Amino acid sequence: MGDHHSHGRFGNPEDLHAYVSRLEDPGRDEWQKPDEVLRVLDVRREAVIGEIGAGSGYFTLPLARAAAHVFASDADPRLVEILRERLAAADARNVTPVLGLPEDPFLPSGRCDLIVSINTYHHFPEPRAYLRRIRRALRPGGRIALIDFHEKVEKARVLRAGKAAGLRVAAEHDFLPQQHFLVFC
Repeated sequence: MGDHHSHGRFGNPEDLHAYVSRLEDPGRDEWQKPDEVLRVLDVRREAVIGEIGAGSGYFTLPLARAAAHVFASDADPRLVEILRERLAAADARNVTPVLGLPEDPFLPSGRCDLIVSINTYHHFPEPRAYLRRIRRALRPGGRIALIDFHEKVEKARVLRAGKAAGLRVAAEHDFLPQQHFLVFC
Protein backbone atom coordinates (compact mmCIF):
# COMPACT_ATOMS: atom_id res chain seq x y z
CA MET A 1 0.00 0.00 0.00
CA GLY A 2 2.89 2.40 0.69
CA ASP A 3 3.98 2.31 -2.96
CA HIS A 4 0.46 3.10 -4.15
CA HIS A 5 0.19 5.95 -1.65
CA SER A 6 3.37 7.76 -2.75
CA HIS A 7 2.70 7.26 -6.46
CA GLY A 8 -1.07 7.38 -6.73
CA ARG A 9 -1.84 10.37 -4.49
CA PHE A 10 0.58 12.78 -6.10
CA GLY A 11 0.79 11.37 -9.61
CA ASN A 12 4.58 11.40 -9.44
CA PRO A 13 6.66 8.29 -10.29
CA GLU A 14 8.57 6.34 -7.69
CA ASP A 15 11.88 7.09 -9.47
CA LEU A 16 12.12 10.65 -8.25
CA HIS A 17 15.58 11.24 -9.71
CA ALA A 18 14.39 10.48 -13.26
CA TYR A 19 11.26 12.59 -12.72
CA VAL A 20 13.24 15.62 -11.49
CA SER A 21 15.62 15.20 -14.44
CA ARG A 22 12.62 15.52 -16.78
CA LEU A 23 11.35 18.56 -14.89
CA GLU A 24 14.75 20.22 -15.14
CA ASP A 25 15.58 19.13 -18.70
CA PRO A 26 17.15 22.13 -20.50
CA GLY A 27 15.04 21.25 -23.56
CA ARG A 28 11.95 22.10 -21.52
CA ASP A 29 12.65 25.80 -22.03
CA GLU A 30 11.90 25.38 -25.76
CA TRP A 31 8.29 24.25 -25.28
CA GLN A 32 7.52 25.66 -21.80
CA LYS A 33 8.86 29.14 -22.69
CA PRO A 34 9.30 30.32 -19.06
CA ASP A 35 10.62 33.77 -19.98
CA GLU A 36 7.64 34.46 -22.24
CA VAL A 37 5.20 33.08 -19.63
CA LEU A 38 6.62 35.44 -17.00
CA ARG A 39 6.60 38.34 -19.46
CA VAL A 40 2.88 38.00 -20.25
CA LEU A 41 2.01 37.50 -16.58
CA ASP A 42 3.58 40.93 -15.99
CA VAL A 43 4.57 40.19 -12.39
CA ARG A 44 5.10 43.37 -10.37
CA ARG A 45 8.13 43.55 -8.09
CA GLU A 46 5.89 43.98 -5.01
CA ALA A 47 3.67 40.98 -5.93
CA VAL A 48 3.03 37.99 -3.71
CA ILE A 49 2.65 34.79 -5.71
CA GLY A 50 1.19 31.44 -4.80
CA GLU A 51 2.59 28.57 -6.85
CA ILE A 52 0.73 25.26 -6.93
CA GLY A 53 2.73 22.19 -7.88
CA ALA A 54 6.10 23.88 -7.45
CA GLY A 55 7.92 20.58 -7.89
CA SER A 56 11.68 21.01 -7.92
CA GLY A 57 11.43 24.76 -8.54
CA TYR A 58 11.61 25.10 -12.34
CA PHE A 59 9.31 28.15 -12.18
CA THR A 60 9.81 28.97 -8.49
CA LEU A 61 13.23 30.56 -8.85
CA PRO A 62 12.26 32.78 -11.82
CA LEU A 63 9.07 33.79 -9.98
CA ALA A 64 11.17 34.63 -6.91
CA ARG A 65 13.44 36.87 -8.99
CA ALA A 66 10.39 38.72 -10.34
CA ALA A 67 8.24 39.10 -7.19
CA ALA A 68 8.45 40.16 -3.56
CA HIS A 69 7.48 36.73 -2.22
CA VAL A 70 6.47 33.26 -3.45
CA PHE A 71 4.53 30.64 -1.51
CA ALA A 72 5.68 27.50 -3.37
CA SER A 73 3.33 24.60 -2.63
CA ASP A 74 3.63 20.95 -3.54
CA ALA A 75 1.78 17.90 -2.21
CA ASP A 76 4.77 15.57 -2.57
CA PRO A 77 7.06 15.86 0.48
CA ARG A 78 10.00 14.49 -1.55
CA LEU A 79 9.71 17.39 -3.99
CA VAL A 80 9.32 19.96 -1.21
CA GLU A 81 12.63 18.73 0.25
CA ILE A 82 14.35 19.03 -3.15
CA LEU A 83 12.86 22.50 -3.53
CA ARG A 84 14.18 23.53 -0.10
CA GLU A 85 17.68 22.39 -1.08
CA ARG A 86 17.53 24.31 -4.38
CA LEU A 87 16.29 27.46 -2.63
CA ALA A 88 19.11 27.25 -0.09
CA ALA A 89 21.70 26.74 -2.84
CA ALA A 90 20.29 29.76 -4.73
CA ASP A 91 20.04 31.83 -1.52
CA ALA A 92 16.40 32.56 -2.42
CA ARG A 93 15.10 34.07 0.81
CA ASN A 94 11.77 35.32 -0.53
CA VAL A 95 10.24 31.85 -1.03
CA THR A 96 8.24 29.90 1.53
CA PRO A 97 8.08 26.20 0.63
CA VAL A 98 4.67 24.78 1.58
CA LEU A 99 3.76 21.12 1.96
CA GLY A 100 0.20 21.05 0.70
CA LEU A 101 -2.35 18.30 0.35
CA PRO A 102 -3.70 17.04 -2.97
CA GLU A 103 -6.99 18.84 -2.20
CA ASP A 104 -5.51 22.00 -0.60
CA PRO A 105 -2.22 23.78 -1.34
CA PHE A 106 -2.41 25.71 1.96
CA LEU A 107 -1.81 29.11 0.39
CA PRO A 108 -2.39 31.94 2.87
CA SER A 109 -5.85 33.49 2.76
CA GLY A 110 -6.15 36.86 1.00
CA ARG A 111 -2.40 37.30 0.44
CA CYS A 112 -1.70 36.45 -3.22
CA ASP A 113 -1.75 38.85 -6.15
CA LEU A 114 -1.23 35.94 -8.52
CA ILE A 115 -1.61 32.17 -8.21
CA VAL A 116 0.07 30.01 -10.84
CA SER A 117 -0.51 26.35 -11.56
CA ILE A 118 1.78 24.99 -14.24
CA ASN A 119 1.26 21.40 -15.41
CA THR A 120 -0.67 20.64 -12.22
CA TYR A 121 -4.33 21.33 -12.98
CA HIS A 122 -4.86 17.75 -14.19
CA HIS A 123 -3.95 16.58 -10.66
CA PHE A 124 -6.68 18.67 -8.98
CA PRO A 125 -9.03 16.10 -7.38
CA GLU A 126 -12.20 18.21 -7.78
CA PRO A 127 -11.32 21.18 -10.00
CA ARG A 128 -14.34 23.40 -9.20
CA ALA A 129 -13.92 23.02 -5.44
CA TYR A 130 -10.15 23.39 -5.76
CA LEU A 131 -10.48 26.62 -7.75
CA ARG A 132 -12.92 28.01 -5.17
CA ARG A 133 -10.46 27.10 -2.42
CA ILE A 134 -7.46 28.76 -4.06
CA ARG A 135 -9.55 31.79 -5.01
CA ARG A 136 -9.74 32.56 -1.27
CA ALA A 137 -5.96 33.05 -1.29
CA LEU A 138 -6.27 35.96 -3.74
CA ARG A 139 -6.20 39.61 -2.80
CA PRO A 140 -8.89 41.77 -4.40
CA GLY A 141 -8.02 42.10 -8.09
CA GLY A 142 -5.83 38.97 -8.00
CA ARG A 143 -5.43 36.49 -10.85
CA ILE A 144 -5.13 32.73 -11.27
CA ALA A 145 -2.98 31.48 -14.18
CA LEU A 146 -3.53 27.88 -15.24
CA ILE A 147 -1.20 26.19 -17.71
CA ASP A 148 -1.65 22.52 -18.53
CA PHE A 149 -1.22 20.04 -21.34
CA HIS A 150 -3.83 19.71 -24.10
CA GLU A 151 -3.50 15.92 -23.87
CA LYS A 152 -4.14 15.82 -20.09
CA VAL A 153 -7.16 18.11 -19.83
CA GLU A 154 -9.47 19.71 -22.37
CA LYS A 155 -9.51 23.49 -22.36
CA ALA A 156 -13.32 23.45 -22.33
CA ARG A 157 -13.26 21.52 -19.03
CA VAL A 158 -10.93 24.10 -17.48
CA LEU A 159 -13.16 26.94 -18.69
CA ARG A 160 -16.30 25.25 -17.28
CA ALA A 161 -14.62 24.62 -13.91
CA GLY A 162 -13.43 28.23 -13.74
CA LYS A 163 -16.90 29.56 -14.48
CA ALA A 164 -18.48 27.19 -11.93
CA ALA A 165 -15.95 28.44 -9.35
CA GLY A 166 -17.09 32.03 -9.94
CA LEU A 167 -14.07 33.05 -12.02
CA ARG A 168 -13.99 34.81 -15.36
CA VAL A 169 -11.38 34.57 -18.09
CA ALA A 170 -9.13 37.63 -18.06
CA ALA A 171 -6.69 36.42 -20.74
CA GLU A 172 -5.90 33.45 -22.93
CA HIS A 173 -2.46 32.95 -24.48
CA ASP A 174 -1.73 30.57 -27.33
CA PHE A 175 2.05 30.63 -27.69
CA LEU A 176 2.66 27.36 -25.80
CA PRO A 177 2.59 24.56 -28.38
CA GLN A 178 1.59 21.75 -26.00
CA GLN A 179 -0.50 23.61 -23.45
CA HIS A 180 -3.49 25.79 -22.63
CA PHE A 181 -2.64 29.03 -20.85
CA LEU A 182 -5.66 30.65 -19.21
CA VAL A 183 -5.72 33.53 -16.75
CA PHE A 184 -8.79 33.96 -14.54
CA CYS A 185 -9.84 36.72 -12.19
